[in-house]
Amino acid sequence: MIEKEIERVEHTNVGTTEAVQALLESYESTPLTSGTTLAELIRRPELSYEKIAPIDKHREELPYDVKEQVDINIKYDGYIKRQMRQVEQFKKLENKRIPENINYDEIQSLRLEAKQKLNQIRPSSIGQASRISGVSPADVSVLLVYLSSK
Repeated sequence: MIEKEIERVEHTNVGTTEAVQALLESYESTPLTSGTTLAELIRRPELSYEKIAPIDKHREELPYDVKEQVDINIKYDGYIKRQMRQVEQFKKLENKRIPENINYDEIQSLRLEAKQKLNQIRPSSIGQASRISGVSPADVSVLLVYLSSK
């Protein structure tokens, strides 16, 4: 039900009618200069799925939790996609192996603390290395560059 409703509001266009402009004005939202979708209106911080109900002519009655999920999924879609990309990146790092015989002391750009921690713990993957306290994201990048040059 949630996916079906999100699909509907993503593809339901509204114009610059008096009713739409009045609704936007009542929530101190920027008036439309051209048509847009209901989903684009929901993405505005001052609006929500419930607040746009008066201009949504084809809305069916849905349970409260479905409405709430539609609102959250649309508002936070960009954040969710970015998090999913980060998860994919972490998975790749998890699979990127570090040779057992690596000498961290010969990697010039690694900070001293990172060299010490990496030598002490001897992580088997970049993912593990990235979770070590004292190993910064910059250190992980240096390590990735070093490994790709070998």
